Amino acid sequence: MKYTPLGVDGVHLVEMEPFSDERGFFARSFDTAEFEQHGMRPEVAQCNVSFNHRAGTLRGLHLSLPGHPEAKFIRCTRGAIVDVAVDVRPDSPTYLQHVAVELTAENRTALYLPPHLAHAYQTLTDDTEVLYMVSVPYAPGAEMGFRYDDPAFGVEWPLPVSVISDKDAAWAPFDADANTERFATGVRA
Repeated sequence: MKYTPLGVDGVHLVEMEPFSDERGFFARSFDTAEFEQHGMRPEVAQCNVSFNHRAGTLRGLHLSLPGHPEAKFIRCTRGAIVDVAVDVRPDSPTYLQHVAVELTAENRTALYLPPHLAHAYQTLTDDTEVLYMVSVPYAPGAEMGFRYDDPAFGVEWPLPVSVISDKDAAWAPFDADANTERFATGVRA
């Protein structure tokens, strides 16, 4: 597999290296030893699938609180998405920077996110399916988020938002002081 570090500390694009013949191809899509060699968390505690009916559907920005280190490994298995990671870790060298990557069923690339990044994606096609593995089980009390269009992050989404949950539309604006407190205490500020 090919691992490419991106512009946010700890985020990697992971590409399969297929071996092809007349049958099609074979490739590894996950390797714990290689993850460790690249400083990535290889634990998988849960695997989730998200199906989205309409292009423009937006999910996020979600993250886990300190004390609940949820790393993610995301792949689009049907359709296409733009996947976004925003660094909200106050002590990170890439604090408040973000990366956006197109993941499609055709390009078969995946995105690895270390714990405590704000994560979102927008579907680019109808009937899009996303598979993501997480390093720890979901804990409702440990989840929080920020608005997808918060000016503090400067994310430019490729499509107008067609569908978003009430919860994702209602996240509070980013507050740097509250965020620093949250990372210091592990509690929503």
